[in-house]
Amino acid sequence: MKYLVGLVVGMLTGCAIFAAALYWNPFAGRNVVSPLAVASGHLLEVRYSLVPHDGIAYVNDGQSRTTPHPAKVQQLWEPAVRDTTVRVTVLEDRGKPAGIGIKFSTGSADSRLMDAKVLVDSVWHIWLAGRGGMMVHETENRWQWLRDIVIPAYRHYGDGWRGSWYGVVTAGPGALGSGILHGGSGEFRGVTGEAVEAIQASAYSAQSGPVDASGSLTLSLPAADTARQAISGGPPAGEP
Repeated sequence: MKYLVGLVVGMLTGCAIFAAALYWNPFAGRNVVSPLAVASGHLLEVRYSLVPHDGIAYVNDGQSRTTPHPAKVQQLWEPAVRDTTVRVTVLEDRGKPAGIGIKFSTGSADSRLMDAKVLVDSVWHIWLAGRGGMMVHETENRWQWLRDIVIPAYRHYGDGWRGSWYGVVTAGPGALGSGILHGGSGEFRGVTGEAVEAIQASAYSAQSGPVDASGSLTLSLPAADTARQAISGGPPAGEP
């Protein structure tokens, strides 16, 4: 009997050590600097609320922690899209409405907890009023968000987290860790660029998700003459 007890205690101790090593992974540094910090193109930043009820619509399988919004929206319960969430939100530029963003997100098969990678594949469809539309493809790493906010919220006696947190979540597929931007219409037609998404949070509920949190999309667009070349199909003004 004592050997069985020793075996169980040893297994529990090993599991605890493994979980601690995974949680406090020394190789999982927090990314607070945008890969676009050295970008040479024109930068445009739009912001949106991460609180589902602040947006136009938020859809998931209906079984997740965050409930769909509005209440009667069709849930994504079919097997092919059960792991997908869809967010429709107003995008703001300098505090004023600038357009509409639709974000599709689904868990990535490339996630590796041992490597501190909780990956999500996302696609943004963005339309900016009076300017045009574009699409952004990105891979997000939600590990820091999960470790710093979600898990502490569950561990807290009040089922919530409060503090001050900022982190860049975009981790690719661009070579420098940025997302890929493809222009679709208007002044963005035919142009390509980069994009980075970040999250700023101060309150989170283990029962309902983000309480006070916002996201930002920084879009790196080509210079005006390069954009005109992409639209017209010719060289920039002044070049042969």
